[in-house]
Amino acid sequence: MCLHSYTLHTKINILFIINPISGGRGKLAIPDFIDKYLDKEKFNPNFVFSEYVGHAAELADEASIKNFDVIVAAGGDGTINEVATKVLKHNKILGILPLGSGNGLARFLSIPKNLRYALTIINSLKVDQIDSAEFNGKCFFNLAGMGFDAHLSSVFSEDKKRGLSGYLKLGFQEVFHYKAQTYLLNIDGKEYTRKAFAISIANSSQYGNDVYIAPNASVKDGLLDVCIIKPFSLLKLPVLSYVMLRGTAETSDMVEIIKGKNIVITREKEGAVHVDGEPLQMGKHIEGLVKPLSLNVIVP
Repeated sequence: MCLHSYTLHTKINILFIINPISGGRGKLAIPDFIDKYLDKEKFNPNFVFSEYVGHAAELADEASIKNFDVIVAAGGDGTINEVATKVLKHNKILGILPLGSGNGLARFLSIPKNLRYALTIINSLKVDQIDSAEFNGKCFFNLAGMGFDAHLSSVFSEDKKRGLSGYLKLGFQEVFHYKAQTYLLNIDGKEYTRKAFAISIANSSQYGNDVYIAPNASVKDGLLDVCIIKPFSLLKLPVLSYVMLRGTAETSDMVEIIKGKNIVITREKEGAVHVDGEPLQMGKHIEGLVKPLSLNVIVP
């Protein structure tokens, strides 16, 4: 995508929405760092910090109305979700500075965690279109799901300790108590009944931290990967972890992956889901769908 509407003399209004707690580290010095390395001949930069869950979405909505052309999510997948939802709504352009603990979508798009290098990508202003998706009408861009990972996201959101180490510690505590559920799935009109430890609906390939649940998923194929993690003995937990770290879930007998465009899932009871890692509560009946090549995003 080319920005034909801009002349060489027109500066592009860009807003950086910074989540101050993503990834567990302070971000107060980030604006000065961005200001140092951003191409000022191309951009007119502005900075704002989000203050609560949902605030980044409000800020992005307001910025779109005020004619900011590029809106950058500086945070993790949850921050990207909030900002990208409004970028999608207003047909603006998303930039990403991966400051979270997992950075699943950024990793898929090859946007480095090194902030200086990530800014060179924004400076290049190469814009591409990627798929977005919906989960009961709620937008997502990386992964949505239910089962254990949704339960863990819900519990983790109440924990004051952020970051990967806290997430892993909590995961080991919770996995011993979680029980698999039975799900009825309808994927593009074909029905399946599956007992599952977790179900992830993948637009891209990984949770984050190079932990791959759908190694062959792509944000450009117009499909979602329905990843069913089968019930397993806790003795096989290291095997599942190894499979995901190696990116071999497609060939593992612990995971079943079915691709589709329209997904309907009925579960035993209402409860936790996650949408790009952020916990929500939804009912027993959940519908997912893909929106091909709908989001404008700056890529390497």
